[in-house]
Amino acid sequence: MEVLQPSSGIRDAGRCAMRGSCGPKVMFGKPLPCPYDGPPSEDDVDRELLTTLCGDEFARGPTCCTTGQLETLRDNLGMAENLISSCPACRNNFRKFWCSFTCSPDQGNFVNVTSTQTSSTDETAVASVDFLVSDSFGTGFYDSCKDIKMGATNGYAMDLLGGGAKNYHEFLEFMGEEKDMGSPFTINFPTSIPSEMSPLNVTARNCYDNDLGSKCTCIDCEQVCQALPEIPPPNAEPTCHVGLVSCLTFILLLAYGLAVLSFILGYGLQVTLRRRREKSYERLALATDADSQHLVSPRSHTRGLVGASSLAYADGEDSTATQSESRRLGRGASLLDPIETVQPRHYRLNNVLRRAFYKLGLFASTYPWLNFALVFTLIGLLNLGWRNFEIETDPVRLWVAPDSESKVQKEFFDEHFGPFYRVEQVFVTSANGSSPSDKEPVLSWDHLQYWADVEVDIRELSSPKGYTLSDVCLKPAGPDGYCVVQSVMAWFGNDLYSYDPDTWASRLVSCARQPVNCLPDFQQPLAPQMVLGSVPEDEDGAKQFLDAKAMVITYVVPDSLDPAEQAKAMDWEYTLRNYLEDLSQRAPQEAGLEIAWSTGVSLEEEINKSTNTDIKIVVLSYVAMFFYIALTLGNGSGTREEDGLWTCLVQWATNLPKFFSQPSGSSTLSLDSRLAPTIFPRLPRGLFVGSKFTLGLFGIALVILSVSSSVGLFSALGVKVTLIIAEVIPFLVLAVGVDNVFILVHELDRQNLLHGPNASSSITPTWAYSDTPMSPTQSRTRSGLESQYDHERDESLEAQSTPQYLAAEERVARTLAKMGPSILLSTVTETVAFALGALVPMPAVRNFALYAAGSVFLNALLQMTVFVSALVVDLKRVESHRVDCFPCVRLPPRIALLEAPPTGSGLSFLARVIRKYYAPLLLKPLVKGVVLLTFGGMLVASVISIQHIKLGFDQRLAFPSESYLIPYFDNVDAYLDIGPPVYFVVHDVDVTHRHGQQELCGRFTTCAPFSVASSLELERGRPEVSFISQPAASWIDDFFNWLDPNKDKCCRVRNNDPSTFCGSGESPRRCHVCYKDHDPAWNITLEGLPEGDEFMMYLRQWLISPTDEDCPIAGRASFGDALALSSDRIDVVASHFRTFHTPLKSQADFINSFAAAHRVADDLAAATGAQVFPYSLHYVFFDQFAHIVPITEQILGLGLAAVLLVTALLLGSWRTGTIVTSVVALTVVTVMGVMGVWGIDLNAISLVNLVISLGIAVEFCAHVARAFMSAGSGLPVDHPAGQKERDERMWIALVDVGPSVLSGITFTKLIGMCVLALTRSKFLEIYYFRMWITLIISGALHGLVLLPVVLSLAGGSGFPQQEADEEWMSHAIRNDYEYTPFLADDDSAMSD
Repeated sequence: MEVLQPSSGIRDAGRCAMRGSCGPKVMFGKPLPCPYDGPPSEDDVDRELLTTLCGDEFARGPTCCTTGQLETLRDNLGMAENLISSCPACRNNFRKFWCSFTCSPDQGNFVNVTSTQTSSTDETAVASVDFLVSDSFGTGFYDSCKDIKMGATNGYAMDLLGGGAKNYHEFLEFMGEEKDMGSPFTINFPTSIPSEMSPLNVTARNCYDNDLGSKCTCIDCEQVCQALPEIPPPNAEPTCHVGLVSCLTFILLLAYGLAVLSFILGYGLQVTLRRRREKSYERLALATDADSQHLVSPRSHTRGLVGASSLAYADGEDSTATQSESRRLGRGASLLDPIETVQPRHYRLNNVLRRAFYKLGLFASTYPWLNFALVFTLIGLLNLGWRNFEIETDPVRLWVAPDSESKVQKEFFDEHFGPFYRVEQVFVTSANGSSPSDKEPVLSWDHLQYWADVEVDIRELSSPKGYTLSDVCLKPAGPDGYCVVQSVMAWFGNDLYSYDPDTWASRLVSCARQPVNCLPDFQQPLAPQMVLGSVPEDEDGAKQFLDAKAMVITYVVPDSLDPAEQAKAMDWEYTLRNYLEDLSQRAPQEAGLEIAWSTGVSLEEEINKSTNTDIKIVVLSYVAMFFYIALTLGNGSGTREEDGLWTCLVQWATNLPKFFSQPSGSSTLSLDSRLAPTIFPRLPRGLFVGSKFTLGLFGIALVILSVSSSVGLFSALGVKVTLIIAEVIPFLVLAVGVDNVFILVHELDRQNLLHGPNASSSITPTWAYSDTPMSPTQSRTRSGLESQYDHERDESLEAQSTPQYLAAEERVARTLAKMGPSILLSTVTETVAFALGALVPMPAVRNFALYAAGSVFLNALLQMTVFVSALVVDLKRVESHRVDCFPCVRLPPRIALLEAPPTGSGLSFLARVIRKYYAPLLLKPLVKGVVLLTFGGMLVASVISIQHIKLGFDQRLAFPSESYLIPYFDNVDAYLDIGPPVYFVVHDVDVTHRHGQQELCGRFTTCAPFSVASSLELERGRPEVSFISQPAASWIDDFFNWLDPNKDKCCRVRNNDPSTFCGSGESPRRCHVCYKDHDPAWNITLEGLPEGDEFMMYLRQWLISPTDEDCPIAGRASFGDALALSSDRIDVVASHFRTFHTPLKSQADFINSFAAAHRVADDLAAATGAQVFPYSLHYVFFDQFAHIVPITEQILGLGLAAVLLVTALLLGSWRTGTIVTSVVALTVVTVMGVMGVWGIDLNAISLVNLVISLGIAVEFCAHVARAFMSAGSGLPVDHPAGQKERDERMWIALVDVGPSVLSGITFTKLIGMCVLALTRSKFLEIYYFRMWITLIISGALHGLVLLPVVLSLAGGSGFPQQEADEEWMSHAIRNDYEYTPFLADDDSAMSD
């Protein structure tokens, strides 16, 4: 190569630097120009071709080019104009630039040959030149071309023409590089201009100029676009704020602060007034005579109601005058004439239900074996449905509603355009570092060599049926083309043979900066964000590609609705999965690399893995529940009290020395055999006879049977099982179903104490409801000991002669009669609440709700039938002194002399605590106020927290904890810098007519201002609102440009038969361009472009024309699947416009992208009149979040309405029903508040859990509320003594059912859920353990703390549980009952 020195003299105008062709550098290469330092000439110039290419300014005069150069220029311009012809300004600037460089008669002023070379024809040819361009023209040239879109690649023409240049210097530098697809010699563009030369300085056309030779459309020129109205980002509407908090939070905090302040001031005022009254009384007492002894101190009611100080002294003297009367009247009747209490209020439905349950209990207990046979036959029939048992495994059918809009749109897309590709993707990172931020750069020569071998292995993988990657991959060029494999290795031609440790880095950086120079074998540029992840930037914002932390490798496999084609792809994918699984184990040791991957079969396979169904956890939960039931059910049995196991062991150890020390033959007479020394300890009989192991096991078996029957029932009805059902329902039904077991057993224990074989007429625990007809005002709080030894009161002989003993069947029947309505109330509300979950359209959630509702209902049915029969069988076993689990073994009863009255009242430890401490404390006025303020604070905190609940469902939670997809999705979030593709599908528009074409196109002057193509480009300009990041691929614009006769290698027809199209390899002599000599000629106004049948004729050919370098806008590779033609191929049924979302890194991003795309589609439909909808692969899974908030409000509202209706109906009081419903609502609000704090997102699963919370919360409240209502005396709510009466009723209700609610409902659920904390599944931990443990704690607090306080303040009038008014009246008249309601002092200690 010869380097030339620039001339030192000033160039003359009208001189050339090069002219003519001197042959190519290599054989079949492009011809090189000859250096020529002489004047321009008119010789050997095809003037017509010159003016066609360069315009009328070259119509006359000498030039610096020859015909050969013009032909080369024509070919080069033709290739470029395939990309830029849609923008006249860029096209004309491009021609001006290269025509001036090649043919300008003043070429020598701005072009200088700097070196020459010898061509293949042994001629001296140009090797490099300097081309001087002014800044103004260079900038204008670049600006006119920088925004031209390349729809087929969703990119820019500048990516191909200028290598992705960001300014005109990079643009010109790229065009001047010597390369096969560009200039055959080097063109340099120096910024310093020699004094003897002047730059090319012509006026560049602007894309926004008004003349037709310049003005471009909005798609290619941002300056001519109309502005879209400003809108806020999705789900980011402006909200009212006061400082850093929302207005709602500020109002709530202000209101709560005022409430606390008011309470403190009110309480302080009350205390002050009371002290003044006391001082006034003391002064009055000192000044009065002996007659003043009858005055009563305001604090002298030491044996009155706890909480009575809250009663207004509206009665004046009457209230104190009746104090002695209250000692002889029942609860709530202290201010009433006793005659008024003779007719208590009754609730007819309550009596009907009690009688119905009594009859059911009597039948089940009288004929237990017949009941077993009938019920188990029915259960057996239900379990026959297992023959239709099916498990749903398809993620779409699991998590997407069948009639959801996104599901319907996905099916439309799949049917008309084919399913979305099956993506096999691998992330390769360095093995060091535990988090993405700690990883070292992955690119090195050794790593590339290792991965090159891996890719060779993958290409050669053969499935069991013999399929390889080539058999299943996507091939844009057709069956004989190459597979689309997006990888860094594609920049190296999939082979590192030509590179070494010194050259690979420069090649990679060059390809990353200018992907068009490194086209892979499938001939589509690979942008760096597609193959490199987490590329850092330097201080100037330049990408440091060699420091990328991940390589991203994607194998694109087409999907199909044809099961055979799909099976072929899946067969190879299983082989790939196995290979990658093995590679992930050895790559860290072999190359220091880690891989994370996903295949087309991975998602469904991992979701359906059974590892989330932790059998050990399920079994452990049932075992724990069994032992809890077995150890606690027998604690309250009605047998004679015995010492416990520990007491017996201590007594035996104490007496054992006496056994060895007593004289031989001596005898000792003891009144109590327990005091006699024995060599072996005397274990308590209750350990063997009174235990409930068998009964507890039977109760758990009923839970399992109810789940099995529910599965059988719904399987028979065609409702498929999901893995959520298998994982969760056993826990749910176990926690819910065991409650009723405790309630029934505890009530039976009470019945045994009242009417069992060990009951006595003088030992009646009056805290329990006596089922003998009695006054509703009979004392429930006096112990048997007090009633026996109170010598100040005459005992009624008639009352003492009342028979106490009842048969076992009668006791069991009375047990069900009393507790049946409560169980019915909780069961109905739970079943209704669970069934409401079926309103959620997501199949996995709907099926779960149905199975749960069925399981809970069947479990309650079994408990009220066969478990009642089991109760009587077990009761008879106990009373016949037979050993539990071994009923054939009978232990004879021990004989013990009763030397003193029994000291036990039959109360359990919990009942004694509640009776003596908890209930009196809770019903104090101050405590009531504190409780209301505390729960008010919880409500305020919950509402504030609810505002921070996020929508979403992290897909990683659906996988087993050890799934390989979890690190894959972690890598997607950390490294993938490109968003998912989104398709805007247009249908119901006639594209064969001009109006329909104008509503779609964007690159022609008569296109609608807000056509589909134009609007998508406008939306791309505001990605923070639209979530669109790439130019849309507009098929109709590329199609019409394909018809441009200036693109002489695109659309061609036969000379002798214009209806026959020419192939790409046919001779130009036999063909001519399609629109040659067409009248009117092809133009950018759309006038004369095809319509009707002509349109379809050209369109069908365009769709099958190969996309190659001669015609990159042909449709086969780029748009072959973008249009759906009718079956007869004479109409376009639908088409889509493809673009890409911005990178989506969070659940909020996915949800917002869904909302934004649908907003864009709605705007397009409104602007064009066509039907438009968006489609992306993730939309079907995020469709629920578009409606989740209103659905939550609707379902919870319906659930609360159902709770109100059921509770008011079964309790007989709208007031009490409203209170119970409000407390249930507060429980659910508290659960929602914890969701915002504990990181639990709102989705269909958590929605169903909220509905479940609503149902289970009723269970914490129902029994207390019914006991409160059943302890009534008939006082109206507004009676002056109403507050006192409500306090009494609530005290009785807490003592009566509080222990059952605490031990039978709260503790059982806690045990079952705490075991769930051991699960390895994050899904179960977050959405079930966290939510249900919150529900249990919140439900217990609201049901046992808040509800009693609110009912005691505002509860409805109650109803006594009497079977016959007449019998009660006779007992009320004949007997004088004493009432001592709250003896929570030392005098009542013996009652405990």
